[in-house]
Parts: sequence; C-alpha cells; structure tokens
Amino acid sequence: MSKTYADTLKVLFLLLLPFFAIAQKETTPSPTPSAKRLSGLDERKKLEENSLVSNIKFRNVGPSVMSGRVVDVDVSPTDPTHFYVAYASGGLWVTYNNGQTFTPIFDNQVVMTIGDIAVDWNHGETIWVGTGENNSSRSSYAGVGIFKSSDKGKTWQYKGLGESQHIGRIVIDPNDPNTVDVAVLGHLYTPNEDRGVYKTTDGGATWKKTLYIDNNTGAIDLTMDPTNPKILYTAMWYRTRRAWNFEASGSTSGIYKSTDGGNTWSLITTKESGFPTGNGVGRIGLAIYPKNPNIVYAVLDNQDDRGIKKKKSGLTVDTLRTMTKEAFLKLTDSIVDKFLHDNDFEEEYTGERIIRMVKSDSIKPSSLVEYLEDAETAISQTNVKGAEVYRSDDAGKTWKRTHEGYLDEVVNTYGYYFGQIRVSPVNPDKIFIVGVPIVKSIDGGKTWRSADAGNTHGDFHALWLDPNYDGHMIVGCDGGINISYDDGKTYFKANTPAVGQFYSVNVDMEKPYNVYGGLQDNGVWCGPSTNQDNMEWYQEGQYPFKRIMGGDGMQVMVDTRDNATCYTGFQFGYYYRVNKNTGDTKFIQPKHKLGERPLRFNWETPIWLSKHNQDILYMGSDKFHRAMNKGDDFKTLTPDLTKGGKKGNIPYGTITTINESPLKFGLLYIGTDDGLIYVSQDDGYNWKKISDNLPQSLKVTRVSASNFDTATVYISLSGYFNDDFTPYIYMSKNYGKTWEQIGTDLPMGEIVNVVKEDPKNKNIVYVGTDNGLYVSLTRGKSFMRMEGGMPAVSVHDLIVHPRDNDLIVGTHGRSIYIAHVEELQQLTDSILSKNVFVFKSKPIKYKASWGKIPVSWGDTVEGKTTFAYFVKDKGNTTITIKTSGDNSTVLKTFTDTSKAGLNFTNYDLSIDSTYKTQYQTILNNNKELNADEKKLEAGDNKKYYLRPGKYELIITTAKGASTKTSFTVKPAEKPQREQEEPGK
Repeated sequence: MSKTYADTLKVLFLLLLPFFAIAQKETTPSPTPSAKRLSGLDERKKLEENSLVSNIKFRNVGPSVMSGRVVDVDVSPTDPTHFYVAYASGGLWVTYNNGQTFTPIFDNQVVMTIGDIAVDWNHGETIWVGTGENNSSRSSYAGVGIFKSSDKGKTWQYKGLGESQHIGRIVIDPNDPNTVDVAVLGHLYTPNEDRGVYKTTDGGATWKKTLYIDNNTGAIDLTMDPTNPKILYTAMWYRTRRAWNFEASGSTSGIYKSTDGGNTWSLITTKESGFPTGNGVGRIGLAIYPKNPNIVYAVLDNQDDRGIKKKKSGLTVDTLRTMTKEAFLKLTDSIVDKFLHDNDFEEEYTGERIIRMVKSDSIKPSSLVEYLEDAETAISQTNVKGAEVYRSDDAGKTWKRTHEGYLDEVVNTYGYYFGQIRVSPVNPDKIFIVGVPIVKSIDGGKTWRSADAGNTHGDFHALWLDPNYDGHMIVGCDGGINISYDDGKTYFKANTPAVGQFYSVNVDMEKPYNVYGGLQDNGVWCGPSTNQDNMEWYQEGQYPFKRIMGGDGMQVMVDTRDNATCYTGFQFGYYYRVNKNTGDTKFIQPKHKLGERPLRFNWETPIWLSKHNQDILYMGSDKFHRAMNKGDDFKTLTPDLTKGGKKGNIPYGTITTINESPLKFGLLYIGTDDGLIYVSQDDGYNWKKISDNLPQSLKVTRVSASNFDTATVYISLSGYFNDDFTPYIYMSKNYGKTWEQIGTDLPMGEIVNVVKEDPKNKNIVYVGTDNGLYVSLTRGKSFMRMEGGMPAVSVHDLIVHPRDNDLIVGTHGRSIYIAHVEELQQLTDSILSKNVFVFKSKPIKYKASWGKIPVSWGDTVEGKTTFAYFVKDKGNTTITIKTSGDNSTVLKTFTDTSKAGLNFTNYDLSIDSTYKTQYQTILNNNKELNADEKKLEAGDNKKYYLRPGKYELIITTAKGASTKTSFTVKPAEKPQREQEEPGK
C-alpha cells in the first residue's frame, strides 16, 4: 500500500470517526414496562402533595361546541336518558338527563385515554374501563389496563392487564358479574405478547389469556350471543405501526368463535367460509342479531387491491412511470399542460418548459411522477377495496358479502380508524356501519343510504340502538355525541363537555386577549380568554369561539400588530395566511422544484412568526424555509436536515419544532422527528447539529430558547414511537454544545410534549406531559405539579401571556385552561426564604349594592376580593383587616387553612358587626367620603361592608410570623351625566 493511499485512508477515517461515534448511539429506545408507568401515579401524587403552587386555580374557557373524539357509549336499558360516554383522551363522563349535562368520573387515574367501557346494568351498575384508545391513530394514547368501579365512578380499582395498552372491547357475562372477557389489541408501536383475548372469572383479580396468535395480532372486537353467554365471537387484527409506516392488515386477521364461554376458540373465517382471507384482511367489526343469534354481521376493512383501475385518457402518472424520453418528446404542449393543470403543478411549469427540460436531460419523464408522490399520497391514494359487509345466517359457518360493488367514501383508505357495525334489535335487515359518514341499510346490506345529518361532525366510532324504541340512536364521533329519534334523519348535539383535543395554543394582544388553537379533526378556532361556557349562546345564536380553518387544526401564529392576521393550517403542512376579521385566505406552503422529491411535512408541521419582524415567517418540512413577506414567497435555505426519511406510507424524517430567540434576531433552533437538533445564528443560512450527545432516535417535541439568556435553550424528547414513556428534558447554557438533563424527578410514564421558560422569571420552567402540567422554580432541578382543578389530561402546548400574566394550557382532551400566574412569577429566592409574605393587592371598586338583594327572587350581591400570600409552613393562618393610619382599628379577623406555598384567601369585604361603632366614627371623620358613603347600614343579609378608603391586611402564621400590606377600596365611579358641566 502506498503512503499516499494510506494517508488518504487515515484522513477518511478521521473524517468518518464522528459519524461512527454517533452511529454507535443509534439504539432503539425500549418500551417502558407497565409497572413503571403505574408507579408514576404515586410519583405524580407526591409532586402534587408537595407542590407550593397547588392553590393556583385553573378555569376552563372551552371551547366545547366542536367537542372531541368519542370511542364508546353505554346506555341504561331501562332509562336511555342515563348513559356513559368514553372519550379517546377526555376521560369518562356520565349523564342522567339525556346529554343536557355531563359529569366526569375518570379524571385522576394513571391515564385518561379509553378504548372501551362496559357497564353491568344487571348488578349494581358496575363500570369496567379498558384504557388505551383502539383506533390506532397518530394521537391514540396508550393505556395501562383495566379499571373497575362498583359505586358508579366514585372510586376505582385497578384490575390489571397492564401491558395491554389498547383495549378493543369488554364483554360481561349477564348471569355472572365476575366473568368478563376482554379483547386486547396490544401495543401500537412495538410487538408484544400481551394481546389477544383475556378472561377473568373472579372479577378481575386474575386473568387467563384464552386466544393468542402472535405479537402483532391483537383482538379488536368481541361480542356475545345475547341468548347464550357461552357463545362468543372475536375479531383478530394484524396491524403494525411505525413512525414511518402503517400496516393495517395481515393474513393472521380473522374471526374466531368460542362455544365454551371463551375458554377455547376456533377460526371460522377460512377460505371455505366465504369470508376473505390473506394479507388484505384488516380491521373487523362484529354484530349479532339478538332475536336470531344465527345471524351475524361483520364489517371488514379490506386492504386488497381492487385490481384493474379504470383507464384514464391522455397523459397519466402511470404512463409516465415507464415512458421513454423519445416517447415524451412526441407529446404536444397542450397534452403536457393538461397533465400539469390536473395535478396542481406550480404555474411556473408549462408544457413547453417541461418538454425543453426533458429534451436537455434536466429531468426524466418519471421526474413528473416523483414530483407528485410522497408518503402521504402512498396511503391516501391506494386502490384498496375498503369497507365490505358480510353476513352469516348459520352462526359463522358461512359468510356472504351483502352488497355488489364497493362502498366508496365510507372509510376511504383509513378503515383502521373505524370498524363498527350494528344491527337493529328488532329488524335483522336494518344495519348501520360507521365511517366518515354513518350509513344505513334496510335490506340486509344490499343497498346503503346516509344516516348522517348536517349537524353531525363525521368520523363516527360509537353507536347504540335503542331496543325499546326503534329509530332512537346515540352516536359518537370526532365531534362528540349526537342523538336521533328518527333513524338518523335528524339529530341534536349533546356536546356540553369541553373535550377538545388541542395540538397547539397561542394568544393575541387584544383587550381582553383572544386564545387560538388547532384541534384534532376539528380545525382551528379562536375566542375570548374570558369565555365561560354556558347555554346563553343558543339564545344569542353566536358561540364565542369561531372557527377560522378546517381539517386537523395545527399550529397558529398571530401578527400582534393587527391581531387579525393569522398563519395556520392543517395536517401535513397545508398552511394559510388568514385574516380572521375579513375571512381573506391565501395558501402559503413552500414548494419543491421539479427534479426534486416532494418535501416531507410532519403531521404537525411547525411554523414560527418572528417576534423581531412579524413579516418574517419560518416553516419546516425536511428542510428549513423562510418567507420575508408574510408567507407570500418562501425560500428554502437548507438541504434535508433529517436523517433522510424512511420508506413507508407516513411522512418521516421531518422537522417538528422551530423556535427563534426572543432576544436575538436570527438565532434559530429546529428539532426533527428522528432526533436531530440544529442551531443557526445567521437567520437560517448555516446550521450546526447539536444533538450528538443527547439520547438518539427520539422525536424532538419542543425546542424553546430562553427569554433571559441568548445561550440558554430547553428541549424535550419523546419515545412515543417506541412505547418509551420516559420523560426527557434537557437544558443547555451554551447554544447546545453541552446538555444537562433536568426534570429527573418527573413521574415515569409522562412523555413530555412541551417545555417553556416563564417570560418574567428565569427560574420558572413549565412542562406539559401526557398526564398533566408541571412547574419548576429552580430552572428544572425539581418540579411540582400544577393541578388546580385541571384533570390529569395530556398537555400538548402552553403559553404565558406577556401582558396579562396568564398561563394558557392547550390540552388534548379537555380543551383550554387558563390560570393567573402573576404571584407565581414573583416567587423569587428572597420570597421563598421568608416564613410569610403577602403580595400587593389591586384596588377594589366600591359598590353600594354589596349585601343587597336586587330583586325578590335574586341572590345577595356579595363583595369579593382575593388576597395572595406565601407561607413556608402549612397551618391555620390568621387574616386581620384594619383601617389604615396611626389610630388603626381592627374591622375583621378570620382564619384561613394554609398550605405551604402560595395561598389565596377570599374576603367578602364585610366587617364584624362588633366593630361597627368604631368604624362609623372613622367614616364620619373622613372628609373624602360623601354622605351616602359615610352611612354605615346593614345590607339585606345583615352584614356591614367596607366603605372607600385605605386599609391594612395583616397575615399571621400559626407559628407567629407576621407581615402586612395595604389595600384600597376606591369610590364608585360617578355616572357620566353627573360629571358633565352644568348646562351642557
């Protein structure tokens, strides 16, 4: 070997050494055992019990009108106005008045996500909940097994099956409440053996797996013969999901039957049975006709190819795949122009230009195909058979498809998201299947008609048919609950719960400010931060929140110069510039060039509007794009910043998060779904990878630059695609050169979706996880839970309003919560070291109506203010109200039970009647008060109230530590006419 050649190899080795070092870290995260996830509940409770901020209260501002995804309903057989509704990520709710109001009953378990519920109406209304949504979508959260309540949801007992993660169906033996069969779908993103059919005969104390196929085939549906609980049918489903690919069918899918109560099973969908077999068999739903259980229906998502496609005339994608250069050059400009127009090519591409490019070998004819095809089209434009309905009249021995031709536009190419069929309890030929619409047949499935209506959302997942009132049905969809009494001709909505599934939230600078957010399958909405959901809007005709975009709503950026221009859109990078006031809309997506593969856009494509110049918009695909003119023209500044994507039918290898430093223009960060993080210090022209020393192969869920230091940045990572539920958060103080892990005390099982630093206190860091909200007062060294009335719901996004000091929390299952955090922001080290500290109180406006009953049937008008204080130790704290000045007089003393940390005590502004004489003397001597203000009279409630003036508030702890502050009651504002000059 020559020295020159050896030197070349040595240089090459040194150049590649960093690559090998990185490659060694390319390990796949391991799934988190259910025992660790279950232990996270105890850790969560400790962080809540020891929280200094547990008294900060959240208020839910909705919205509720669009509701959220329902996965199951269970209705009382004797009183159909009483039923339970399970939401995919919004928990379990019960109604006793036909859906006019609902009450949540599953808010603080290990998880809130639900796959199926079953209620034993025959034995005390025992409720069984199978956690983990079974629809296998991108936002289908994993559960931790089975829960049971014997007191209608007041208390819950955990009943095992922890590794199930996703539950397909629960069936209770009507004669024995302790005998329950469960269809377990299993992990979504990784193979596991805990899937199939499980049975308990002791009320969930122990379980036996009675049917198992393999570690990728789980049970999705299960039904019992209503006349014989020994006979059961189950649908087994092969499906695998990865971040880049979804297999929705397989040869191990099929229907099994048991005749011994689920102890043993036999496959009944063989080649001889007439039911499809093979790799195209996808999700299956089952239904038995109760009056003749030999009649069994099945709806199948048939992923087999339809075969010969209808030939299209002219130039097509299929002809271009194999077309030679010579054949293409024989085409006319008009033929190529028509192809370009039909396939939405950019206007810069004309037939004449394309022919020149092929002639000069700049592109090949197949480049036109490559320009169009990406992972998204791979799943949305396949030629599968789709939904098919089969019927058996001999208890599953033989099957026959009920219809000729295809049931188009029912489940489209994503039948895995649906798979439910129901048969009327009184008519064997009236059946319903749910999909994007809900469709009905009255002739045994031969012909179909819509059972949808104008006020239903679509994407249906649950259906109950009343056995006592033909035509009465309750349906659940991505838009909540709808109830019909005429077989689906008309519906009314039962959508009072705020169960919106938000991906993002943002705010403007209006007074009061508005809140914006994108929701799963419910578009993008904006509304007032002061909203309190009530029924008045039905009378007024205007719901306070308004929809500004459809689809699966994603990120929103608001130009605060006019508080009207918004940048938002829906899944896979379809973004628009919208004027919410005028409705003007412009599509603003960056485009690739002919000869390049299509850009890869994440499901939740990130955008960022520069705070330094709100004409500048950043957007990420697999590359980084910037527009200097409000999105009109994007410039692609980088090559692919990911690991290059992977072959599959889901876009992968995409940018997931963009952030610009609020302190320095052009200091940018991006993160990707395959675990890479970059920084640019020159507005996106040059980038440096800063993720080599972090855990690899994790999705970057958020990058957040510090509000106080240009070199500081926070990041969060997610192992969701590998069923890894470890919370990963890191901080760097040197632009990502080195990283420090923070949040090490966060509960196991809580994937982190968002991390953000407070805009006014550099020590405060907020974290949103799949199970709630946490805050650190120590820059992430330790965390506390922020609950304040908010359930343990997934938090996808959060923002602190820079002017109003409100924390706005976007949840994926319970809409939007807001808490005022002004006092939290003031918790500096000096305050935290004190035994007691009271915060300055805002002036209170005096009202002469305090204590009075305005009308005979009304309530007393009460005065109200809140005082905030901090105490180091919990215990009874004494609150004293005194007049201000040298000769101060005590007016009221009361006790507040204080927790260690922030406390808020409500004061009704009344005084103790024993002090009225002394107080009256003080009022008489106050020359600033008018005669009415000086007159101290008891209200209708016999209480005496403060008059305008200055007062002292004294806080004394149980251990004797004391502090005080002053507050003011301002005179009532005079009517406008009294302020005008005489004669005008």
